Amino acid sequence: MDAKDILGLPKNSFPTLEKKSRPPKESQRKPDGISREVYALTGGLAPLMPATEASQLKKKPPPLEKITWQWLPFTSSARKDNLHLYHWVRVVNGVPPTGDYSFAKYNKSVDVIKYTDEEYDKYLTDPMWTKEETDQLFDLCERFDLRFIVIADRFPSSRTVEELKDRYYSVSRAILIARAPSSGDVAAHPIVKETYNFAQEMERKRALSMVLSQTRQQERRDEEVLVEAKKIAEKRLPPKVAEQSQLVASNAGAEATERAVPGETISPSNVQIPMAVPDNASTLASLRMLRVYLRTYALEQMVQAANASAGLRTIKRVEQTLQDLGVNLKPRVPTKAVCAEHLELRKEILTWLNLQKQVQYKEAEGSSFRDGSYGETPGTPKDRTFVPDSTNFGVERVGKKDQKRKAPGAPSAHKRPRKLKASDL
Repeated sequence: MDAKDILGLPKNSFPTLEKKSRPPKESQRKPDGISREVYALTGGLAPLMPATEASQLKKKPPPLEKITWQWLPFTSSARKDNLHLYHWVRVVNGVPPTGDYSFAKYNKSVDVIKYTDEEYDKYLTDPMWTKEETDQLFDLCERFDLRFIVIADRFPSSRTVEELKDRYYSVSRAILIARAPSSGDVAAHPIVKETYNFAQEMERKRALSMVLSQTRQQERRDEEVLVEAKKIAEKRLPPKVAEQSQLVASNAGAEATERAVPGETISPSNVQIPMAVPDNASTLASLRMLRVYLRTYALEQMVQAANASAGLRTIKRVEQTLQDLGVNLKPRVPTKAVCAEHLELRKEILTWLNLQKQVQYKEAEGSSFRDGSYGETPGTPKDRTFVPDSTNFGVERVGKKDQKRKAPGAPSAHKRPRKLKASDL
């Protein structure tokens, strides 16, 4: 007995829900040559990159080739002592590989110039060097491939690296020039074309050691000095430009006065003042105080100096003009010539924009003069009194009201109607 029997309910009171049959999934067979994990991740999708054919993944060597690895001796052409060494070698069908050692091709050596005793006595004598020291130097150069740091460490006498370099390159240069039939045959040789400068190399290393031995306090002091020098240069620049503009303006005013017609008044607007171009001398002076600077940094400083007298909107218009012309705001290859042309283009664009402003100002001034000329009719005497005509008075008033109505933006000429009083009635 259960709850349905107690309540008197039939056992099958609720209809049974028929389960919908799901369509059977199509079983896809895993292709050969792909692991189960990779196939589960990709879902059988084609790879983005072309894959290797399945037949090549588990390719077995042909049955005719028998590959073994053997411990065999070898010699290298890079060594002159005929030393026999051993390594593992892949042997196919019992035939070991032949030929030179595979890494012998990477053995590169420097061609050091050799000299004879007669050439030394004739061209290479030096009171600071003996023949034995020169011979030792060239032997070490050939042995250590011109690694002068190692050569200076192995040299028997106390010679600096610069002295060893100077002696080697001077001897090689003298031998090349003496053996050549004419000086033009060896003029393009690197040793003859670029001579070794002993004094410049010593000065370079001294300056480098001085820079590297500076403390943090000295570096901060140098940075502060450079910042102060830049501020002083920026303060000196505007007065100089102002003086130049005043001088040019005075000269232009004097020339305009000389060319003026007698009896004609000259207004300040008639004198055209040329635009002053900022001078880059102070920027170049501040850059020379730096020991090393990038050309892009120098270009940025030049651009800032050129834009010092321009406003923010003008600078944006210059950059927009450069973009319209297809010119990068910063040159991709900032060589000296490219930077100079870039600065010149910026100056020309800035001058063009300033000339546009002057033309717009002149046009606005001329239009204001033309509009003001209609206020008075030439030839009308000012002492004449106007006597209105009674017949045309109302017409004229109506015309004036119509003109006021038609005028754009003019306030309404109508007045609020006056309230009637009892006395008027």
